[in-house]
Amino acid sequence: MCKRFLPNILQLIFLLTFSGAVFAQEADTLRLDTVKNKFLPTGIRIGADVIAFAKARFQDDFSGWEVAADVDFNRYLLAVEMGNWGRSFASDSATYGNSGNYWRVGIDVNFLTKDPDRNVFFLGGRYGKSIFTESMTVMRHDRVWGLLADNFYHSDVNASWIELTAGLKVKVWKVIWLGYTARFKFALSANGTEDMLPADIPGFGRADSEVTWGFNYNIMVRLPIRKATVAIPVK
Repeated sequence: MCKRFLPNILQLIFLLTFSGAVFAQEADTLRLDTVKNKFLPTGIRIGADVIAFAKARFQDDFSGWEVAADVDFNRYLLAVEMGNWGRSFASDSATYGNSGNYWRVGIDVNFLTKDPDRNVFFLGGRYGKSIFTESMTVMRHDRVWGLLADNFYHSDVNASWIELTAGLKVKVWKVIWLGYTARFKFALSANGTEDMLPADIPGFGRADSEVTWGFNYNIMVRLPIRKATVAIPVK
């Protein structure tokens, strides 16, 4: 903040043009600065999904991780998420396994626009993409040869989908944030072969479901880029 008001508008324009660091106390000057820097990012959040870590630790049929980041542009957040996913299933007559990577990118809209801590309640959308391999072994009994195993392997499988998202991100201490994201996943598209259709999609879930739900709980660190200006309400 400037310690004194600059009454001369030419001086104000000069300082805004060449220094870019003028913070005036008066409402007119503050509104001008807010408009100028409205869509410049103020910080980036980077974190990891606790649920994916817990599933990998305590669930024998799952391995993987997920990280997430977002950058704010006023009330709009550019969100990027990526992870690794591996599943394995077994029955009396068959075994299945897959492994691959996935990513999501999209925009969230923050509805807590006047929060001084920049907490976030958001609605948004994602485009998801997954590339993975999968294999399956099916046991069958032949009258002549006895017990036989049919092996199927599918590499470089591609899948994509759309998500609607909603969630909350809250500052808990200094640069430490907690947040969750609920996901409604739909419009799945995946390639396959005549011998083997995709069964489980990393980042999405079971391929035989047209829609599915997802949930992430993230621990995040927010790295400030610049100090945000809080606008004074116009009377």
